[in-house]
Amino acid sequence: MAQQENKTKTRYSDEELEEFRQIILDKLGKAREDLKLLTDAYTNVEENGTSDTSPTFKVLEEGYQVMSKEENGKLAARQHKFITSLENALIRIENKSYGICRATGQLIPKERLRIVPHATLSIDAKLNQNEPNK
Repeated sequence: MAQQENKTKTRYSDEELEEFRQIILDKLGKAREDLKLLTDAYTNVEENGTSDTSPTFKVLEEGYQVMSKEENGKLAARQHKFITSLENALIRIENKSYGICRATGQLIPKERLRIVPHATLSIDAKLNQNEPNK
């Protein structure tokens, strides 16, 4: 039934778009909080000024800090990309193009959008994109 509905509709209603907007805003708030935590950890905003104590373990700590900063930097970059994707989804809601598969032009099922609200491809299009050329 949902598949049939998606083939006849060309866009989601304003009420449906509002539901998706709320889902995205919730995820966006959480994502921004997570990014702030990662950024604070990456930049050592909360450092307590103990970097010159316990010199015995200083070499091990420096190695760990470099790896930790590198990992936090990667996670922060990934989180920033996620935030941008969510913000772009809000723009698509504004211009009423949200939920339309960019490969097929058909509506992406609601179930997928509720789980991955920034999706721009249907499952079929995503799977076809990941297949190697035959």
